[in-house]
Amino acid sequence: MQRFSQSPTDPDFVHSPYPAYDRMRAMGPMVWWDDYAMPCATDHATVQALFRDKRFGREVPPELAKPHPAHLAPFYAVEAHSMLELEPPRHTRLRGLVLRAFTSRRIAALAPEISTLSHQLIDALPDGPFDALAQFAQHLPVIIIARLLGVPEAMAPQLLQWSNAMVAVYQARRDTALELAAAQAASDFSEFLRGYVATRRNAPQDDLISHLIAAEEDGQRLNADELITTCILLLNAGHEATVHTIGNGIKALLEAGQTVTQDNASAVAEEIMRFDPPLHMFTRYAYADVTLHGHSLKRGDQVALLLGAANRDPSVYPDPHRFDPTRAMPAHTAFGGGIHFCVGAPLARLELQIALPILFERLPNLRIVEPPRYANLYHFHGLERLMLSNDA
Repeated sequence: MQRFSQSPTDPDFVHSPYPAYDRMRAMGPMVWWDDYAMPCATDHATVQALFRDKRFGREVPPELAKPHPAHLAPFYAVEAHSMLELEPPRHTRLRGLVLRAFTSRRIAALAPEISTLSHQLIDALPDGPFDALAQFAQHLPVIIIARLLGVPEAMAPQLLQWSNAMVAVYQARRDTALELAAAQAASDFSEFLRGYVATRRNAPQDDLISHLIAAEEDGQRLNADELITTCILLLNAGHEATVHTIGNGIKALLEAGQTVTQDNASAVAEEIMRFDPPLHMFTRYAYADVTLHGHSLKRGDQVALLLGAANRDPSVYPDPHRFDPTRAMPAHTAFGGGIHFCVGAPLARLELQIALPILFERLPNLRIVEPPRYANLYHFHGLERLMLSNDA
């Protein structure tokens, strides 16, 4: 297996990791990334196969698990109940219960609210240049999630702060200060939700927290810790990824000189997620001794699935660095795959398909007025600022 060295915090890589992915993929479907000290799947076929390979999973084999640092105890107390980090049978039970509450009907019913909120956010934009991230993309998904959960919309800024602090633990620039902030956010977020869960148990409403409380499968329900973690997961995963996708998508459309309408919104949304996805790396643990593309993995070894590289695999997507919503293509990897396929994918798609056409219809002269800057967030990939103007 060939070795590759590339700092994930290097400014050029942060701005565009795709040239590095091309170099890695040219070395083979599995490449050892020195900076992460693990093998990485670089092409579409290998990433998709690993998503579905039951010899790999998200949980550390129990005999190899190590104690977490004491200062991160509140964070991992939440993670311990996250279906994103669990495997069957517990994952199966949690996901089944969540899907009984997080139904397609309930998500589809949010369409009018997403439309109204999009118009309201556009109405509030200043006459001059504005930051599409701070004044549009960051507000839309967090407000929708707040409404869906049934927590006060006025809490949206606080929810956003908690979410940002917690997901920072997954970034390559992680340090002790970020870890402490994540632990505090996990503690504060959990305490806030614990009070809401108690209230909803006594007085159910037509909101997701109430429906999660009521969801039952084979006589089992979510316990309080599982319910709190699920709410946090839905906010953190759904909000963070959707913000990045909206920002990356607006940038891609404008740089390609294209627009989006209700007629092509679905195709545009899928191409945005292929072309510049919000999450670029997902890891798995080997549950058995496995040989992949000439590399031997022992039980407990980690392998990285490079989603951003898979989505630009030229053997699957001809001319992959061109933004083209009309392309015929197989499924991208932005939502993951297998049993961990993103439970919030229908909501993310709905938000993109509604909000982006409204933005481009309301602001027909939209243009970028300063070079967009990507934030140092890897394995996430999203802008920290996107200054736009609608001047004719």
